[in-house]
Amino acid sequence: MKIITLHKRIDPEELREHIRANLDRMFWKQRDEEIHFTIEGSDDLIEISQPDLYEGPLFTINVKGAELNITRSEHYTDDVNALTVESILNELFFDLAGKYGTDLLQEG
Repeated sequence: MKIITLHKRIDPEELREHIRANLDRMFWKQRDEEIHFTIEGSDDLIEISQPDLYEGPLFTINVKGAELNITRSEHYTDDVNALTVESILNELFFDLAGKYGTDLLQEG
């Protein structure tokens, strides 16, 4: 699990919509491959999946105030698509953090 802090409270629905609005486009640009990801969840939970290629969610994000607890599927840790999505998520988190930036609190 990886824990990132945004140094400000984040609205889970705002984060979910920010990911929905940007993930596919940014992925297509970086990988030159049109893969569509599904962004689901409710309340403080966000799940990112691609059911045509992967079983279960690639990433699960639990929003806890200013912290994001991110769990990556253990089955796809070295998968190039999953690594690309993780890189894009870091950019999207930084977008929402604005001037406050982000910090990695824990990874493992």
